[in-house]
Amino acid sequence: MDNALEFLLGQAKERENQAALALEQSRSELDGYYRQLQQIEKYRLDYCQQLIDRGQQGLTASQYSHLNRFLTTLDETLAKQKQAESHFKNQVESCEQNWLESRKQRRSYEWLIEKKQKEQAQRESAREQKQMDEFATLQFARRMTSL
Repeated sequence: MDNALEFLLGQAKERENQAALALEQSRSELDGYYRQLQQIEKYRLDYCQQLIDRGQQGLTASQYSHLNRFLTTLDETLAKQKQAESHFKNQVESCEQNWLESRKQRRSYEWLIEKKQKEQAQRESAREQKQMDEFATLQFARRMTSL
């Protein structure tokens, strides 16, 4: 039975390690998402500043229309990016829950193994005590018969 528990503990440790790696990966992807979003927002701000600067120098209706369409495209891209945030956050949360569950399972196996080891040690101690008591009783009986 102890070998089975040790095997299960090994499996639980492996699942916990895999869950930790998945959690790390999902957090990294969320960070990457935020960096990308920040870059797009910065690019949009830079582009707006360019539009203002060029507007002060004078723009034709065609140039303004082109620049405005590009700005609209950037805004749409930002909106789509912001919608993706919940996906990345949910992924992190799911991975975190999976990791917590696998850690809980590993700890349960460790606790069970420790409990069985303590029980075994108590049985061994009780057996040794019983042998010592029997030996002491035999020695006492021998002394009494030799008197």
